[in-house]
Amino acid sequence: MTTTPTGATEGGVISAFEHQYRYLAEREPVFARLLEEYDRPDPFEWHDGGRTGSSYFAAMALHVIGQQISATVAFVVFDRIAAATGTIPSPDGVIGLGAERLRACGLSRAKAAYLLDLAQRQKSGLIDIENMAALDDDKVIAALTAVHGIGLWSAQTFLIHQLHRPDVLPAGDGGIRRAVREAWKLDELPAIGQVRDMATGWAPYRSYAAALLWRSLRPAGEPSDPKARALGREGKTTGSRTSSAAPSPRSHPGQA
Repeated sequence: MTTTPTGATEGGVISAFEHQYRYLAEREPVFARLLEEYDRPDPFEWHDGGRTGSSYFAAMALHVIGQQISATVAFVVFDRIAAATGTIPSPDGVIGLGAERLRACGLSRAKAAYLLDLAQRQKSGLIDIENMAALDDDKVIAALTAVHGIGLWSAQTFLIHQLHRPDVLPAGDGGIRRAVREAWKLDELPAIGQVRDMATGWAPYRSYAAALLWRSLRPAGEPSDPKARALGREGKTTGSRTSSAAPSPRSHPGQA
């Protein structure tokens, strides 16, 4: 697999993106058109306002908290949990709060149970979310989806934004499907299987395809990521972790 080069400068990252996006454009004219309008989005940007630091546990907690609610509300709930634990949420901190205090922070009963299951699995060693870089994509997905409340979409977005894997396309994502309908001028929202089949030809850079499709959902020059828009409303312009600004994810066999 290929990830963002370790220690790459901003120019080096842009150069790498040019290679990946040129590959897509040469194989799919729709991507060539989208690139002219939207340029080359960074597929690995993680807009958290600095909240999760370098903790993959905290990042996954934010993924779980943000399921089916707005990014603005997700940040509020995450911040309450961080304040209650006194630091970036950790397995011990989450377990120490317990279900009722997590619910008092704004989590639903189900999400409190999901977060506790993740924390307990991490603490017991059933999962090691901080050291998944040595695992291939399928094994990461299998490990994460064994946790209650973490489905395929959350696992795939973790692969993209935390592990910086280059060939992941969340075909079931509603935004991806809407973008495909608009970009290919389809009459109906494509089925998940249809999107997955279309994306076969986009390998090994499907994470880049996903980033471009998500980007196409908003006007050029306007942030497309809901978390980025939420940070803009907070007035925060720094703290987002990107592939060029953040330490590269720990490499694993097969990455170059």
